[in-house]
Amino acid sequence: MPSQPIQLTNGSLKTGLTGVHYEIFVRSFADSNGDGIGDLNGVTANLDYLQDLGISAIWLMPISPSPTYHKYDVTDYYGIDPEYGTLDDFRRLIAEAHRRGIDVIIDLVLHHTSTKHPWFVEASKGPDNPYRNYYHWLTPDEIRRRKLNTRDITADSGERNPWHAVPGARYSEKYYGMFWSGMPDLNFDYPPVREELFTLARYWLNDMGVDGFRLDAARHLYREFDEPKNHQFWYEFGQVVEAAKPGAYTVGEVWTRPERIAPYFRGLRANFNFDLAETIESVVRREYDCDDLVEFVTYVQGAFAEVNPQFIDGIILSNHDQNRIGSMLKGNQKHLTTAANLLLTLPGNPYLYYGEEIGMLGMKPDESIREPFLWANRAQDKQRTAWRRGRYSTSQTIRPLSEQRDDPNSLFSHYRRVIHFRNSHPVLNDNLSRIGETGIRQRGTLAFTRQSADGQRVLVVHNLSRKAIDVVLSPNEGWCKQLVWSSVNGTLFQGGVVAIPAYSFVVLA
Repeated sequence: MPSQPIQLTNGSLKTGLTGVHYEIFVRSFADSNGDGIGDLNGVTANLDYLQDLGISAIWLMPISPSPTYHKYDVTDYYGIDPEYGTLDDFRRLIAEAHRRGIDVIIDLVLHHTSTKHPWFVEASKGPDNPYRNYYHWLTPDEIRRRKLNTRDITADSGERNPWHAVPGARYSEKYYGMFWSGMPDLNFDYPPVREELFTLARYWLNDMGVDGFRLDAARHLYREFDEPKNHQFWYEFGQVVEAAKPGAYTVGEVWTRPERIAPYFRGLRANFNFDLAETIESVVRREYDCDDLVEFVTYVQGAFAEVNPQFIDGIILSNHDQNRIGSMLKGNQKHLTTAANLLLTLPGNPYLYYGEEIGMLGMKPDESIREPFLWANRAQDKQRTAWRRGRYSTSQTIRPLSEQRDDPNSLFSHYRRVIHFRNSHPVLNDNLSRIGETGIRQRGTLAFTRQSADGQRVLVVHNLSRKAIDVVLSPNEGWCKQLVWSSVNGTLFQGGVVAIPAYSFVVLA
């Protein structure tokens, strides 16, 4: 295992070091041609909206050809699914995004392919096929000799046995597919597989111009008992990415304890902090810091820094695999405002899941947390996708963007206002800044410092509750002399006491 992580270079791309990212399920975002399915041109048409919101980078969920609606089982790593458009459409999206100062990150699904991918089609023809070792197989004798291991199957995989027979095949071998029979795992011990995927990364970075990757199922390339091999692969992948495009961004889907996430920072710039999302939801719902959030973030940052001091903590409220924060907080607009406040002031690289800024709702199954974005009321909404009718997010349950955009008191306007302030502030916009604890312990408050490597710092104090709170600064905060910003009007700071209205926050320096 390498002792030193990939170091950030002085390359031209700084994706992730500042700004707020935005996750897009292309199928549900915006339909440009009236076929009911969102597409790349729909994303391009709304780049001005994302720029106005203050977004610095977009993460596109898989866009390559696939037989499923979600496209996490790829059949051609080098193409664009015709439902979404063409390679030329994608090139135009990249160019228009870059013209607006928005970077583009794509979902790279390396863990598995589709069973319809040419590699698997060839591999399943028999033991002597050149692509056979691209996947994991059990021979009939091995099947008889061993008890199949199901310990590493996810709770919602739907298939407890990860070994699957190829329908209609002449041979009775079985292949390994951790998540589903339609997603056979690639064999990362086979050097040609690694080289194929490294070549793929270079293609999207250099030939197509993307700014980085979100790495699906990054923790599961190998099974749990082989996790050091996972770390080694991502270290090598990080070297390939850095050589291809210095400064390019990578963020891993790794959900486990902080100490076990930390080694992934040797090769990846960022990893998502799923536990923090659950903590934010709990704190906001209960209206007090019931889970010692600041202490938790301090512990997480310490674990990550031991491996790579330049780690980027990818922070979220929800995403395409989790119940939407809007539903988790029962559509309570005050609570959604508080959740936004925490996401956008805590240290790390914040991600918005499309529609969070307008309060979209959604609970499992997955299709119901990936519903169409609501641009306007249905009769006027020419961009709303129709591949799936909204069950949770409809014109009756959610005020569409068109109604929220010009309302200064809407959730969207709040998100936009806080994002723009964050973008303008040298410490809050520093996604490498670190958290510090304070002496403030009043119930209903949550306070922390943010400090950059150059020593600049601010104090952030949140009122999580429904009542105004007079917060008395402790001697530890004697350095705070001025009110820098308040999320609502009516805040006063005088004599070491700051009066914070309900469900709001202040920044002091």
